[in-house]
Amino acid sequence: MKRAFVTGITGQDGSYLAELLLAKGYEVHGMIRRSSSFNTQRIDHLYQDPHIMGVKLFLHYGDLADAVRMTKLMYELKPDEIYHLGAQSHVRVSFDIPDYTGDVTGMGTIRLLEAIRESGLGKKVRFYQASSSELYGKVQETPQRETTPFYPRSPYACAKLYAYWATVNYREAYNMHASNGILFNHESPRRGPTFVTRKITMAAARIKLGLQNRLFLGNLDAKRDWGFAGDYVEAMWRMVQQDQPGDYVIATGETHSVREFCEEAFGLVGLDWKDYVRHDARYERPSEVDLLLGDPSKARRVLGWKPRVTFKELTRMMMEADLKLARQELAIQHSESIEVPLMMTPKSKGSQKVAPTKKSQKTKVK
Repeated sequence: MKRAFVTGITGQDGSYLAELLLAKGYEVHGMIRRSSSFNTQRIDHLYQDPHIMGVKLFLHYGDLADAVRMTKLMYELKPDEIYHLGAQSHVRVSFDIPDYTGDVTGMGTIRLLEAIRESGLGKKVRFYQASSSELYGKVQETPQRETTPFYPRSPYACAKLYAYWATVNYREAYNMHASNGILFNHESPRRGPTFVTRKITMAAARIKLGLQNRLFLGNLDAKRDWGFAGDYVEAMWRMVQQDQPGDYVIATGETHSVREFCEEAFGLVGLDWKDYVRHDARYERPSEVDLLLGDPSKARRVLGWKPRVTFKELTRMMMEADLKLARQELAIQHSESIEVPLMMTPKSKGSQKVAPTKKSQKTKVK
């Protein structure tokens, strides 16, 4: 049985990848950060009590800022494959916390690569690095390929550039099976609510049901190559299975603007996005990336990979999921009372009705 180690397993990509690996019979170990609140919602449906026989998913506390802990995990687990997905991955936020982004997204990768080398796994393990189309930034050619020069335009992209070249360097210096997946934007119903696609579908659903009045966005003209995260994790796995490591662009080969995404999402619920979407300069980046469009020819030729979910299918998938969530929120708000059982004591038995707390009708969109 193959053993995989996944950083960022609680994120969008990590959850889809964990599903894929478990379906293929892997034993999956994920690294999660310690928190006083649960942050494993995306993989709760996969998790089982480790005391049960036959369990194949295990979680371990760790942090990309902690080299010692990652080295210990390498010695302990001795994985066959490592998928490094963990990062501070919000581009706009990286302008606000550039030092943290550089430390976790950039240096976190070198710490993990060193942990692999230090533990003696360099010649055995196969390593995948989650690189990003943001590396291309101020694009030098369209579409962008593996040979297109990089021009990062954010602290996040600069950190990813360091991680990309660190992966190439360890591949060449230590003969490691280390590959970069240059993934263009990939979305799903599991996308975080602060990312623009999810902000749009959540807002469209909530506005349709009267839970929200407006949506504020930054640059509506930015164009992105949007695909489905569930498709893209299969490309990650295929890279790791190759006899030789390499770097691959993973994309759909078509691009759409934020404006187009708004039109498609709001149109699915019978609304005109122009009536509800407003511009707010606070959500614009100090240096914008105007156009990203990937050429996945190499991935198609070498990996036998191609995207299955179209732009329209992806938008519909996200809208249906967020409509369901919005209906649940509306049902809670409209419930008349909640039965709260009291502690059974000689003097008090039964339950009492407590009026529900009404949620604010306005939602602050970050």
